[in-house]
Amino acid sequence: MSAATEAIAALRRITSRLPSAEERQGQVDMVAEVAQALDKGRHVVVQAGTGTGKSLGYIVPVVLNGKRTVIATATKALQDQLNAKDLPLVAEEFPGAFTWTVLKGRSNYVCLQRLDEQLNPDSHLDFDDNEQTKKTALKVKAWLPSSDTGDIEEFPGRLTDETRRQFTVSSEECPGARRCPRGNECLAEAARHRAAASDIIVVNLHLYGLDIASDGAVLPEHEVVVFDEVHQLESVMSDAVGTAIGPGRLKALVSVVRAVLVDSSACDSLAGRAAVLRTTLVPHLATRFQSGLPANIGKALGDVRGDASSILGELRAVDSTNDALKQKVLRAQTQVSRLIESVDICLAANDNQVLFVEGTEERPLLRVSPLHVGDFMNAGVWHKRTAVLTSATVPLSLPQRVGLPDEGTESLSVDSPFDYHSMSKLYCSPEFPDRNSPQFDEFVHDELEALINAAGGRTLALFTSNRALRLAVTALRERVSFPIVTPLETPRQRLIEEFLSDEATCIFASQSFFQGVDLPGRTLSLVVLDKLPFPRPDDPLLEARRDAVGRRASFNIIDLPMAATSLAQAVGRLIRTNEDRGVVAVLDNRLANAGYRRTLIDVLPPMARTRHRDEVEAFLRDITT
Repeated sequence: MSAATEAIAALRRITSRLPSAEERQGQVDMVAEVAQALDKGRHVVVQAGTGTGKSLGYIVPVVLNGKRTVIATATKALQDQLNAKDLPLVAEEFPGAFTWTVLKGRSNYVCLQRLDEQLNPDSHLDFDDNEQTKKTALKVKAWLPSSDTGDIEEFPGRLTDETRRQFTVSSEECPGARRCPRGNECLAEAARHRAAASDIIVVNLHLYGLDIASDGAVLPEHEVVVFDEVHQLESVMSDAVGTAIGPGRLKALVSVVRAVLVDSSACDSLAGRAAVLRTTLVPHLATRFQSGLPANIGKALGDVRGDASSILGELRAVDSTNDALKQKVLRAQTQVSRLIESVDICLAANDNQVLFVEGTEERPLLRVSPLHVGDFMNAGVWHKRTAVLTSATVPLSLPQRVGLPDEGTESLSVDSPFDYHSMSKLYCSPEFPDRNSPQFDEFVHDELEALINAAGGRTLALFTSNRALRLAVTALRERVSFPIVTPLETPRQRLIEEFLSDEATCIFASQSFFQGVDLPGRTLSLVVLDKLPFPRPDDPLLEARRDAVGRRASFNIIDLPMAATSLAQAVGRLIRTNEDRGVVAVLDNRLANAGYRRTLIDVLPPMARTRHRDEVEAFLRDITT
């Protein structure tokens, strides 16, 4: 029996046990293609439309293939789905045949040493003396025996980011288990040991990038990797294998150091460098440095390095028998050493790296990213192990952008099982005003008012700029009676809970809501985009990549594929189940007029298309009454 035939048979046995079991041809095709590719040791890229069931599409052949596999995802929601639903379902078919674990970055696990320090009044350290934090520490300690992992996300209570930091350490702080009194019981190390003993390891894309950057020091050896939500692979890898320095990082380091060096002129000096660095970087926001750093930024970094080196010397001179103090010193040393490494990378950036300033005036960041992630991916993945790359939307230029070799790579595109033509409409008209016209904002507000009223709320309105988002929130709150919530005012998770609990609610959001948001059912019947989501023309990293491929070719190689992927992801928020119905309205006439419109339309589901608002309003009223 071939690998493909065996995988299809196993898939059918598994899915037959599901409620309302039905065969999805796209899922069957995906299982067969992935099984065959793994059997031959070939990479495979699979675009699997929404509703295909792509998780089972790769898990089943991975299990049958029998090789240790890492599944790298972009969102926690998908990690949770794999761990709690998909992997257990496959395990029922193959009892005892494989094990799996979810592995996260070190800062996701409670640090027993830090917890001890918070609860030990005799440690004589400069702890957070907030009484509420200490009460929380007691609750965390009481909860730990009931947790199998010590993952702080599982703690049954809300923790602020600041409180979380009291009980965890980042990889930049941790001195290592061998140098820690609680190293033998370290929960992060225990997670790594579980991963090393597992057949399937679920991680996020960023952690996988850190493994590549560290030449395999983060994850156990493995023969297969699955990149799910692969449309985010290039951007996440760029961040993971690069480095960044900003005033916030200096302030955080000063806080750590002052806990053990009460009187340090070098530490005081470094604290002052944070303000200087901010002042130095702000004039260069969104700037790429093509010929090295400006002299004033180079000097600022040199001064930071000098202070950091002095602090490191002072920390090494600390002599104490207090274990808690020694651990604070080691953590500070580790963090200072990482800062020095980052400064050196910035000062020595070469032509294969992009050096630029991003962020805001309050939080500017000097970043170094690779010009091409393909070199890292070649060395760390493509020539070492077999890869499965999948997403509902695979960017047109992804293989080229991540260095995936043509030789030895298969590809497959499978359609969604949903009947989009009867379930949904795509609304756009060539007669819409130009996006740059003075009337455009008012036009957007008029369209939103009419469509939201027809849908009875139930709207996700997506904007390509915060300016447009703010204008629309202000205008529509005066025009419609339905609640409008926005991440500008409400934390993301609470906003989603409010939306799902009240069908009349509307979400007005920016591009962070284009993906990774699952809002099934009637509560989402209308998705509106104000403009096509092309990347910013002044993004320094993309600017460098455009120059590298040539300005004439860059639109088709970089900008258009990115816009198409982002658009498809946004449109994909609408139909999540067979019961969903709705409208996607794109208020940008380029989707109807531009010469490249066919490229964009081709990546979208086959929705019924219309240019008439009255038809859209009638459809919305019909599906929401």
